[in-house]
Amino acid sequence: MKKRLVSLALAALVPFALTAGAMEEATPFERWQADHMTILDAREVSPDEFHWIARPVVVFADSEADPRFAQQMDLLTARMDELALRDVVVITDTDPAARSAFRQALRPRGFALVLVAKDGNVALRKPAPWDVRELTRSIDKMPLRQQEIRDRRGAGSD
Repeated sequence: MKKRLVSLALAALVPFALTAGAMEEATPFERWQADHMTILDAREVSPDEFHWIARPVVVFADSEADPRFAQQMDLLTARMDELALRDVVVITDTDPAARSAFRQALRPRGFALVLVAKDGNVALRKPAPWDVRELTRSIDKMPLRQQEIRDRRGAGSD
């Protein structure tokens, strides 16, 4: 509980600490904490950075030119606000040769959409683009997300 409170306090301070100049020097994780609409490159982050903090949605492709990749990114970016409400971080990996930590851990073949739960376990793996509506429904069924919803309701009634 203490660790969570410290994380929440730090997360609340990050937007104020990152001015325009500092934003350029911030780590990818700090940029995401400041602006949940930021899409991160898998080569710049590791799965451990998001453990118990966010739900990575990793979009894999062998190339940015893959039409499925483009379609998936269009679907995600159109509704980033809904993903941000659920602590989702969107991560892309279109360079198999770079062997990112996400690629090594999740071992995709060609295009793949992978949702990783806050506990680090793979919650969903799809071989084709998926709509945000279905993605958020899957997230909302997760036990931890159900607890987050209950906690928010409890905090709102005070």
